[in-house]
Amino acid sequence: MDNIKYFDHAATTAVSKEVLEAMLPYFSTEYGNASSMYSISRRARKAIEVARQKVAQAINAKPNEIYFTSGGSESDNLAIKGIAYANKNKGNHIITSKIEHHAVLETCENLEEEGFEVTYLDVDDKGFVHLDELKKAIKPNTILITIMFANNEIGTIEPIKEIGKIARDNNIYFHTDCVQAIGNVKIDVQDMNIDSLSMSGHKLYGPKGIGVLYVKDGIEFKKLQNGGHQENNKRAGTENVPGIVGMGKAIEIAYRDFEKNERHLKQLRDFFFSEIEKRVPNIKINGDRQKRLPGNCNVSFAKVDAEELLMKLDKKGICASAGSACSTGTTEISHVLKAIGLLDKTALGTLRLTFGKENTIEDVEFLVKAIEEIVKLIRNK
Repeated sequence: MDNIKYFDHAATTAVSKEVLEAMLPYFSTEYGNASSMYSISRRARKAIEVARQKVAQAINAKPNEIYFTSGGSESDNLAIKGIAYANKNKGNHIITSKIEHHAVLETCENLEEEGFEVTYLDVDDKGFVHLDELKKAIKPNTILITIMFANNEIGTIEPIKEIGKIARDNNIYFHTDCVQAIGNVKIDVQDMNIDSLSMSGHKLYGPKGIGVLYVKDGIEFKKLQNGGHQENNKRAGTENVPGIVGMGKAIEIAYRDFEKNERHLKQLRDFFFSEIEKRVPNIKINGDRQKRLPGNCNVSFAKVDAEELLMKLDKKGICASAGSACSTGTTEISHVLKAIGLLDKTALGTLRLTFGKENTIEDVEFLVKAIEEIVKLIRNK
């Protein structure tokens, strides 16, 4: 629909035209199974390795450190469980934070059921992990620290380089969920002391159903999916060649156009914050104002139910979110908003807006006007 105003890019993005064009041949004429030997399959294999090289280049890794998966959730599972299982002879303690994506939290909870010990770090009111608390949580049997790069709800960007250094100084592996950060933040796994990271294609104008796991050379991790010997014998299953090609193209474009997109998204974000503060009383902006993802806005509206607000916005053709798309539809209050200290009644009035490169200042003006009208209407009932 042409009249749709889409402000939920943290949930998913549309596949860009360039990405789609790169993928299309691998659905039809270049349909070979990359594990076969003849020419059409060799071309598919080459396409996968070109994409692997593009992903590696984007994060300053080596191509053999890149593993293709079905998405961010699988990558998180494979990294955390894989490293934990492979290194349990060294220890059984893992450190994470209370604001991680459920793909990390539930994986850690599952490992607890299997006898691993997990420490869940508190965060401050902006969503930052305290480095001193992280240091205090380290034990002789700590084998892994997993802290997200940037939060999917409030947009806070964690001090990743410093966390990585703490891990390295203590001979602990460091994994970070980069699903929201990839394409929005420049990531250098060597400079930032990152041993493993997860990403997903559909957050950066690539296709759904494709993800990436980076694991530094020399780090042992066990595969979770048995069968064939694909992905250097770390993930069985016929390769999703169109998805992999799309992932490679999407990440190439994201960093090719990085400065332009970052500037644009920050302009939209800061304009929204400025206008909403001027025009709507009794609101609270969640997360840090500066150290946050460029297109992320998270706002709590006093005396407003976010579900009602979303329904009324939808009637005006506006797509937004009350939190993570992975938890929308549940009756539970966001664990992220709880962790930063919001009262339940405040959390229930919270809206997440995430802008994309196709959004304009005029779109944001339309959005602010709609929110202003609807909030007034709800509060005056």
